[in-house]
Amino acid sequence: MRTIRIPAATVATATTLALVLTACSGGGGDTPDPEEGGGAVTIDAEHSVGAMEDFEVGTTFKATEPVDFSLMYRDHPNYPVKEDWSIFQNLEANQNVTFTRTDVPLADWDNKKALLIGAGDASDLIPVTYPGQEVQFVSGGAILPVSDYLEYLPNFADKVEKWGLGEELDAKRQADGKYYLLPGLREIPDVQYSVVVNDDLFQKAGITEEPETWDEFAEQLAAVKAANPELSYAMTDRWTDTQPLGAMLQYIAPNYGTEGGWGYSNTWFDEESGEFQLTGTTDAYKDMITYVAGLTSDGLLDPEITQNDDQAIQKFVNGEAAAISGNTQEITAYRSKLAEAGKDVTLRMIVLPDGPFGGMLAGSRLSSGLMISSEAAEKPYFKALLQFVDWLYYSDEGIEFAQWGVEGETYTNEGGTRTLPADIGWNALNPDAPKKLNADFGYSNGVFLLANGSSKELLQSVMTDETKAWTDAVLERKEMLPVKPAASLDELELEQTSLLDTQIKDAVMAATAGFVTGQRPLSEWDAYVSEIDGLGGTQLIDTYNAALTRSAG
Repeated sequence: MRTIRIPAATVATATTLALVLTACSGGGGDTPDPEEGGGAVTIDAEHSVGAMEDFEVGTTFKATEPVDFSLMYRDHPNYPVKEDWSIFQNLEANQNVTFTRTDVPLADWDNKKALLIGAGDASDLIPVTYPGQEVQFVSGGAILPVSDYLEYLPNFADKVEKWGLGEELDAKRQADGKYYLLPGLREIPDVQYSVVVNDDLFQKAGITEEPETWDEFAEQLAAVKAANPELSYAMTDRWTDTQPLGAMLQYIAPNYGTEGGWGYSNTWFDEESGEFQLTGTTDAYKDMITYVAGLTSDGLLDPEITQNDDQAIQKFVNGEAAAISGNTQEITAYRSKLAEAGKDVTLRMIVLPDGPFGGMLAGSRLSSGLMISSEAAEKPYFKALLQFVDWLYYSDEGIEFAQWGVEGETYTNEGGTRTLPADIGWNALNPDAPKKLNADFGYSNGVFLLANGSSKELLQSVMTDETKAWTDAVLERKEMLPVKPAASLDELELEQTSLLDTQIKDAVMAATAGFVTGQRPLSEWDAYVSEIDGLGGTQLIDTYNAALTRSAG
């Protein structure tokens, strides 16, 4: 296996590079149908070296001769890549596949990825790419329009159909009617984040029931603060380094009929009017911010929303706060830190409450996926590459392998229940084990496993009983927000809106922080709306609505 290591360094931004991408020609077969949306492309024998003759759903992929694909590898500091990983050894032995890797540190991943693509040095496979990130590369021709090749991706097509993901996938089509990203597919919504509470302090306040609404949760925080006067605040929060209350606003927002925090985008689609609105100036966004600002002004939420994670966690561990944002993985880390501090504390994650908009979850089951370089279509192994991608990332066998590894080596399976050996751990499974499934074997690795496993059964196979119960409770209670329709911007519109979008979002985030902390009174809301409009808010939304009308025909 050959490896190119790319050191971390300051590089041009992805937005800048998107404007200078070099054009790449298509290949590998006949010209696509010129009608909107393109058409199926037939891959000829010249580009089918190593490909299986009969590859369909349920087929185990094995190249008919050794093939070596180039791979842009996201190197995570928690599990730095190792040449002798089991996943590499088994893919070579069982699939006849090796990689020439270009290793890029996580801290520099997005910028280096853009730099390599822009310079014409893209690898065949470019994983860990979230929906929307591919758009900047489309006009330059560097990325393969994967929707032209669905004939060679039977497992992908099968799951899209079975799990009802066609509408979401169609929303990712570009102005030419094609999509350029193979996203991670999830059978069930991705629910991980909520509020983690010190249940001992909540029970001291007489609280034993889940809050039905966010207003009821505020009442619970007030009761906890009153019953535990030693608390500085009922709740402190983390994940504020890049956006104010990034996690908290993200999981609250759908219940208010809006987007917030990490999930914020400037374009909210209003189902009633059938048009896009500027998210950060809607009444729903104001209602959500008013709620959170009320927690702060009432002394329930710590106003230090620029603190780093360690500071927030320390306050929670020290008993200065009774609640903090968390997720299904971080609750284990909180317990470990409490144990290290010699504290025996009961923690639980609350089932996400409802809000004025009902009980909603952010509306997408598409997650981090992969792009394929358009130059891959010129490679002799192109068809084999597509078959391999389809098997590893989308077949039941492939995703089980990527998650758990090899039965008898990294896990056992008794009656459908998979179990790690005592000396191998992953997340909350055997957390104190000396070896880790990802760090020591290469499995459960976002480079090779999209959407953390895709199927409900596989997703829940790595959950503790506590996490399964919480996940089921949330999914039973919640509905998904409708999928936004596609507003396929053309190249000129993309260029015009990119700068507007960034400066407007930055202004919304700054104002959000001010309103939440009380540094800016909510009485200035109308002035804030005018400021956003002055930055191009109306222009941005008008452009999206014009594109939406055009897309609808």
